[in-house]
Amino acid sequence: MRAIQHIEIPGYTVSVRVDAGPEREGGPALWPSVGEYPIYDPFLYTTMTTDDERNRRFRAALAHLAPNRRILDIGTGQDLLWAREGVQAGARHAVAVEVIEDAFHKAAANLPALASPDRFTLLLGESTSLRFAPRADVCVAEIIGSLAGAEGAAAVLADARTRLMEPGGLVIPHRAVTLAAAVRLSDLLPDQPVAFAKTALPYLHSIFDWHGRPFDVRLRVENPPADALLSEGAPVEVLDFNGDLQTQQCTTTRLAITRPGLVDGVLTWLNLWCLPDEEPLDALHMKTNWATIYLPLFDTPVPVEPGDVLELTFAAALSDDQVHPDYQLQAALHTADGRQHRGSLLSPHHGGAFRSHAIYRELFPAD
Repeated sequence: MRAIQHIEIPGYTVSVRVDAGPEREGGPALWPSVGEYPIYDPFLYTTMTTDDERNRRFRAALAHLAPNRRILDIGTGQDLLWAREGVQAGARHAVAVEVIEDAFHKAAANLPALASPDRFTLLLGESTSLRFAPRADVCVAEIIGSLAGAEGAAAVLADARTRLMEPGGLVIPHRAVTLAAAVRLSDLLPDQPVAFAKTALPYLHSIFDWHGRPFDVRLRVENPPADALLSEGAPVEVLDFNGDLQTQQCTTTRLAITRPGLVDGVLTWLNLWCLPDEEPLDALHMKTNWATIYLPLFDTPVPVEPGDVLELTFAAALSDDQVHPDYQLQAALHTADGRQHRGSLLSPHHGGAFRSHAIYRELFPAD
């Protein structure tokens, strides 16, 4: 069952299609992607600090790399989580950086209660505009998005490697990859309407209010069924934080359809390595705070059969803030009957179109 609710921001009243049915604990749900915006609240911080799969991997990397070294924690949050974990693992000193003022002040209030508070330096601001000495030997940064680069990790960590770290310094995590597979959105939300979860409304409001107007937010799908995928996953975005780290990239891949169905877009998800030789965290198949992101390509779903091919070009380039990437997708679906169906999406970090695709016109109906 769907209902219409309204979001009021200065100058705009935005209609939002909402799932009015009972909440399905652990079931699929549609949200806006939130990690790339400065709207963190206690709920979002808790989902990260209680993410056992994530935390286990970051702790193991810090235990391996932090002892007797100076560490830099970018995006430390209100709990100074990785700065604190690094010092507990034996780091000589931790510089903790936080850009969100509310989180910084909470972190400052928490700092005196930590063991050895003199081994921490807490700084307010963007790491790209700060300087400190001596430089760090290890940088730990949990600024990885559900789309790997969406939170600005490439630009931020490329800058940190150049200005804030000693030559040969190491970054945690080691590598992040975004994979994509062909899907239909309604298959990701089985037995329920294509509509935002009621609990997502405050976050939509916060994003629109932060930007000053509505725009086509990226669509985060919580707990999608893995059997909804119509192709295998393939890498479309690769971030090698200790290697050749690119702040812009363009990848073309061919997604071979493996079962019959309807395609209207792609589902993307994160693979993450904190250390080079470990098995990656897989956000599609593991329980973690990273979710999958649905990106629409075709206004009308296209029938497909095994052997059909979705040729996908996936590009990332820095937005006007020179930190967060804008994404652009171009697709050509080649079907067995010899037809070619073309689709595209421009997904900027902020701004851009509103109701540009059929799915956005459905989710944000015009009055």
